[in-house]
Amino acid sequence: MSETGQKTYTNREIRTVALAVIAGVFFGGVATGVAFPTLPLLDEHLVITAVMLSIILSANRISRLVMNTPAGSIIDRYGTRKPMIFGLYTQALAPFGYLVGLYTPAYVIGAFPIVGEVSAPALVFVLARLFWGLGSAFVFLGAFATITHVTTVDNRGQWVGILRGIQSMGFPSGLIIGGVLTDIAGMATAFAVAGTLALIAGTVATVVLPRVHGGTDEESARLRDIPGILLDRPAVMAIGYGNFTLRFLWGGVILSTLARYADVHGMELSVLEAAGISGVVMAVGVIVSGTTTLFTGWLSDRLRDRTVLTLPAFSAVAAGFIIIAFYPTLELLLGAIVLIGFGMGMAAPVLLAILGDLTPGDELGRMGGVYQVMGDVGLTLGPLLAIPAAENWFGYQLTYVICGALVFVCLLIVSVPLIRNPEVTTGVVKAD
Repeated sequence: MSETGQKTYTNREIRTVALAVIAGVFFGGVATGVAFPTLPLLDEHLVITAVMLSIILSANRISRLVMNTPAGSIIDRYGTRKPMIFGLYTQALAPFGYLVGLYTPAYVIGAFPIVGEVSAPALVFVLARLFWGLGSAFVFLGAFATITHVTTVDNRGQWVGILRGIQSMGFPSGLIIGGVLTDIAGMATAFAVAGTLALIAGTVATVVLPRVHGGTDEESARLRDIPGILLDRPAVMAIGYGNFTLRFLWGGVILSTLARYADVHGMELSVLEAAGISGVVMAVGVIVSGTTTLFTGWLSDRLRDRTVLTLPAFSAVAAGFIIIAFYPTLELLLGAIVLIGFGMGMAAPVLLAILGDLTPGDELGRMGGVYQVMGDVGLTLGPLLAIPAAENWFGYQLTYVICGALVFVCLLIVSVPLIRNPEVTTGVVKAD
């Protein structure tokens, strides 16, 4: 036991617990990725309008956004084990819900403004996606709280980095698995495999995960409580802003505009045109980001102040956007995405490790929920603002310059205050 009374875990115990948590997060990412090559094809098989399809694709993000803070409070009150296991099995319901939706009779329930015709299969898929978002809130926050509880400031960065790196690799792995299985064996097989992987992750977690912490008397946090929480905790606000910016720029701006950017500038490579080029370039960015994440956390544990890594991280992302804005060539686009992926991969685990360093054990769920909400807001706003900004308001060059400026603000709002924070510099966790 440590001086604070909290159990001290051996390296072997940390490895066992961390690998179980990481497996759950990875297979969750795989199952998420499996859905994307298949769900957009539903309108060819079922009575589902384009608007209804977009609602299906975004339903999980909406439910997760709403559930992040309540899930965090539940984890603080009852510990991480049961909520995370609940989340993993709830996630597993979603792919099997897709199977039910595939075989639901395609009769039309009614027609509604904007949405158009709503069929019974569409409602089944929306419900399944809502369950997925509910489960994913518990899985991510449970994973973060568990890793933080079993590690110390001396090794937390390493395991958080591995967690985020493997998490980032899960989604593209799912894209490949889902696309290949759908072409070879059909949608039903792809969905069944995704659900089975999620069930395996839940079973492993049930066997391995320890019960770490539980019993806070704090009231449950709600989505509307987040502004007050952020005002009371400037360091969490800074970290949350960093997460918001990274998710907004990568999950929103880059993924939404890169194909059109390549098309506008007439980029071609052999048989590849705009769509193919953007897909390859984004895949390179994901690989660079995931690889960087794996070693960044380990590196941060060996520094007196892990916050200093945010300086090159944000600088690389800002430089990448400036290059895209002013030098629209294929070679420099690829170099810029490598820079952005490197910066993303460096910043993400460091921000999460700092949050764990600064947060008392009985508030990890709530603060992790706030962190996740900020990221989900960025993911939601990004696609909504990126396309009209680039196409109608500012043009591509100015839009990417604004993105670079947004990252530069992170240096002032995130890096400078946290570097000057003695609790981060000395690795001292707050006691109250």
